[in-house]
Amino acid sequence: MQRRTLTLDQWQRLTLEQMRDHHPTPYLRERAAALLKIADGMSPHVVARHGLLKRRKPDTVYTWLNGYQQHGLTGLYHKPRRQRGFSP
Repeated sequence: MQRRTLTLDQWQRLTLEQMRDHHPTPYLRERAAALLKIADGMSPHVVARHGLLKRRKPDTVYTWLNGYQQHGLTGLYHKPRRQRGFSP
C-alpha cells in the first residue's frame, strides 16, 4: 500500500498555520495541525497515534486528509448532523 502524503503550496501552508494557531474552534485547530504534520512527512497513522494531543483512530485522520484534498478548508468543517455520512 502506498503511503499517503500531502503537498502544500506556500499559501495553503500559511492558511493552515493560521488556522492551527488562531482559529477559535478547537477541532479545526487540531485538524490543521494534523495536516501540517502530514505535509511535513509524518504518516497519517503516526499523526493519529502519536502526533496530536489526543490519540485518534487512523481512519479519523485519513477522513480529515480526504476532506481537505477533495474540498480544501471547507472539507475540515463539521457537516450538519443530518448530512454526516452522505456525500452530495
